[in-house]
Amino acid sequence: MLAYLELTKPRVTLMVALTALVSFYLASTSIDLVLLVHTIVGTTLLAAGCAVSNQYLERDVDGRMQRTRSRPLPSGRITPARALIFGVVLTLGGGFYLGATANLLTGGLGLASAALYLFGYTPFKKKSPLCTTIGAFPGAAPVLLGWAGARGTLDPEAWILFAVLFLWQYPHFLAIAWVYRDDYRRGGFRMLPQMDPGGRKTARQILIFILLLVPVSLLPTQVGLSSSLYAAGAVVLGGVLLWSGLRMSRTRSRAAALHLLKTSVVYLPLLMVLMALDRI
Repeated sequence: MLAYLELTKPRVTLMVALTALVSFYLASTSIDLVLLVHTIVGTTLLAAGCAVSNQYLERDVDGRMQRTRSRPLPSGRITPARALIFGVVLTLGGGFYLGATANLLTGGLGLASAALYLFGYTPFKKKSPLCTTIGAFPGAAPVLLGWAGARGTLDPEAWILFAVLFLWQYPHFLAIAWVYRDDYRRGGFRMLPQMDPGGRKTARQILIFILLLVPVSLLPTQVGLSSSLYAAGAVVLGGVLLWSGLRMSRTRSRAAALHLLKTSVVYLPLLMVLMALDRI
């Protein structure tokens, strides 16, 4: 049972649920608790299903990399057939659940983002560094699911939240790929750090996207989603993230990249929680 839970990547799935929850809350003038529960349950099922299905598709690659060889599939704790069934049931179940209990827009968005993640991003990691851009679309989709779940529409404010998550993923995933660049090379991935031995291009992209993220993270204040209190917090968080990015850019060391990775992991939930608390 624990192996099946591990397949769902609980920490990543929890982050997805949190971003969808905050987005739902920001989109609501009054909270419909039943609709909220349906939206978060469906989004969680969908995220878990994508995690399982991704590991099924990459089971051979995971077996070649040190950081993933102990996962349930390459270690033999779960058979590929069972993982495939589990992943398909969760993914399709989550998408159809959202369509049936929230609205068709949310269900359709969920299934479309899952398809792009599994059949676009996952195979493209072995073909081109553009995989990061492809993956950023489904990676930012949870805020759209939360907003659509609450309103049944995608308003401009939803796309601002989407832009925040979209930009955040570049420093986050490029830091991961730099920390584990040797492992990723063994896995046959062609992400930017695997094709940039000196790290100059990787560091430059990290800084560019952080510099774009900081002003975009202030847009919720401009459209009335938050107040100047959130804006002040966003500036502080953005400053910390930028400092970490500058450190990585200067040294391009594994330690600096790992620090950036940890900073990015803290940055996003704090930003989302701050945005939600500002509305209370």
